[in-house]
Amino acid sequence: MSKDDEYTNHLLLNLRSQFVTRESSWDQVIIQKAIPISDTAMLLCDLWDKHWCSAAAKRSVDIAGRTNEVVRAARKNGVQIIHSPSGTMDFYGSTNQRIRMVEITKIIPPEPIEISAPPPLPIDDSDGGCDSEESLARSVWTRQHEAIEIGDGDVISDDGEEIYSFMIHSGINNLIVAGVHLNMCVLNRTFGIKKMIGWGINCVLVRDLTDAMYNPGMVPYVTHDRGTDLVIEYIERHWCPSILSDDLIEKYSV
Repeated sequence: MSKDDEYTNHLLLNLRSQFVTRESSWDQVIIQKAIPISDTAMLLCDLWDKHWCSAAAKRSVDIAGRTNEVVRAARKNGVQIIHSPSGTMDFYGSTNQRIRMVEITKIIPPEPIEISAPPPLPIDDSDGGCDSEESLARSVWTRQHEAIEIGDGDVISDDGEEIYSFMIHSGINNLIVAGVHLNMCVLNRTFGIKKMIGWGINCVLVRDLTDAMYNPGMVPYVTHDRGTDLVIEYIERHWCPSILSDDLIEKYSV
């Protein structure tokens, strides 16, 4: 059997995790794994049209543009797309993509898997994490960023149990997560990595389609980009592996 035959209708993901291989030392390990497209969804977390922190808003514009390229390719390959711009469901209330989720038969999630409590985050975001002086009133967003297209077969929800129900009904147990912000929404929303892993869903983070809320004036006093990298490494160590968005552009096919 050729490699193409073996991986027909699969995504070939280069999963990066971190493991302790020597005392007090973490090593990155990349494992290549083929996952069935029919079992896989991609969730876009809180890629809003606006943000109260101007620096975060500017970075989100870049992320949204690249995200749309990746989503377009993933959708073409058959990956289910889930749009999750929290707090903006009224904007999408009359769309078929939203109605489809509202009408889904709810499935009660299982009791969360017991997971050993991870250490605290490697960055201090107690000030809100904004790295610019310009800021607006909180919750300025009204919709997902307009650069991201919503396809006919996509769905829209910001409710974890709703999304979980849709995934189970659709036979999906792999969730690829992109969006912002790592240390807040991506980890902690009702549809975030922590909750989904607790319900037995296999999660993967797209590490080049995300950002952290981190102010370099706070511990550990590193650049914003390095602060984001530290949170990515934290997730790879304690929650789930990560991939690069290029992994979602193509699939093996005959």
